[in-house]
Amino acid sequence: MQDLATLGQRMRHFRSAAGLTLDALGADVGIAGSQLSLMENGKREPRLSLLTAIAQRLGIPLADLLDERPPSRRAELEIELERAQSSSAYAELGLPAVRAGKTMSDDTLEAIVGLHRELARRATEAIATPEEARRANTELRQMMRERDHFFPEIDALAEAQLAAAGHNTGALTHRTVSLMAENLGLQLVHVNDLPHSARSVTDLANGRIYLPPASIPGGHGLRAMALQAMAHRVLGHSAPTSYADFLKQRLEINYYAAACLMPLSQSVAFLQQAKSDRNIAVEDFRDAFGVTHESAALRFLNLATVHLDIPVHFLRVGDDGAVYKAYENDGLRLPLDVTGSTEGQPVCRYWAARTAFARTNRTTEFYQYTDTPEGTFFESSQTGTGTHDEFSITVGVPFAHAKWFRGRETTLRETSRCPDANCCKKPPTELAEHWTGRAWSSAKVHAHIFAPLPSGRFPGVDDRELLEFLEAHAADASL
Repeated sequence: MQDLATLGQRMRHFRSAAGLTLDALGADVGIAGSQLSLMENGKREPRLSLLTAIAQRLGIPLADLLDERPPSRRAELEIELERAQSSSAYAELGLPAVRAGKTMSDDTLEAIVGLHRELARRATEAIATPEEARRANTELRQMMRERDHFFPEIDALAEAQLAAAGHNTGALTHRTVSLMAENLGLQLVHVNDLPHSARSVTDLANGRIYLPPASIPGGHGLRAMALQAMAHRVLGHSAPTSYADFLKQRLEINYYAAACLMPLSQSVAFLQQAKSDRNIAVEDFRDAFGVTHESAALRFLNLATVHLDIPVHFLRVGDDGAVYKAYENDGLRLPLDVTGSTEGQPVCRYWAARTAFARTNRTTEFYQYTDTPEGTFFESSQTGTGTHDEFSITVGVPFAHAKWFRGRETTLRETSRCPDANCCKKPPTELAEHWTGRAWSSAKVHAHIFAPLPSGRFPGVDDRELLEFLEAHAADASL
């Protein structure tokens, strides 16, 4: 069936053509006029039996009501206006919604809709430099949502490689990762002179994977680096030819590494037991498999919906409030730009992803209920420190699923009205009036925004540095 807005417009069009009021038609088909009004405004979906009765009363084929086209140019404009005003970009302006009532002329409606189109076009044009990458990333996130973030074919490959290396249970060791590499005809070699733009380098000619020194801080992540490098071969990747291809490969190798470090059968058994005990905690999942909190949270995202029947969202947010990564299939409204991308957008300051930074004790997870326009969510956040700044990792679920999680007894509760700009983006009127023209701040600028990607290229290793590195190590590989 077509979208509710178009269906409602067609219902109104044929009812008006028949000269019937809402109450008159409602009386004839056995429903209140107020309910019909909700349906005509796209707020409620009518049952097929009701649509059949309405079509019979109006003397038209049911197919006329179910046609996917707006019934008129006027209806098409009204639908476009409603969609434009329901976007996050318009909500942030704090302007009232304009209703296209009967007294509004067609010319006025055309002008308003035209202005919305132009604003959207200019906003899109303003971020045209990284547009390809952002759009590709948005499409990838949407694809993940449609699959509930679960890729069983990659899990199957990971379990096969683990079985071949003799791994059955417990945390995956560096030794087992080395055996997995050997089974692929590869050798793990730790070096001090990797190219600055590379996490690892695979020498296909000599069957070597070059990694950072095993003694570097946070060296537990070297297992993931090695598995990601091996994943390119296991998954049959070739050199990416576009941003979309590059980002898809990054997603797949990260998923493969997680599936090896937290194998499907073991992880599902662990999480199902935790759910049975009503004691799910990302920190327990993390410690059971010896991985980072972010890796455990992302793996939980992969498995929660398909194997635990729990819709979920994941956020990695910097201490400045900007999104690094975000995924959801639980109805949370992520902050989006005009391309549909969430990376770099500020999250509401009342979400746990940001309130977690304010607590004193950061050694354990932080729990909070957050009321939003889309419903109430239970959230668990853990803060950490990166190379340059702090970040938070958040896993959240709708209120109805909080009963399965540790920390559900928390009394902490916040209310978010975002994307309404008056929630947390605009300062209170009295403060703005008091300080306007009386203060000056010097903004902190992230230097990387002045370094656009090379024309026609996506992120990659510096070619000259890479070739010089490979040449320098070729002699060692031949010994």
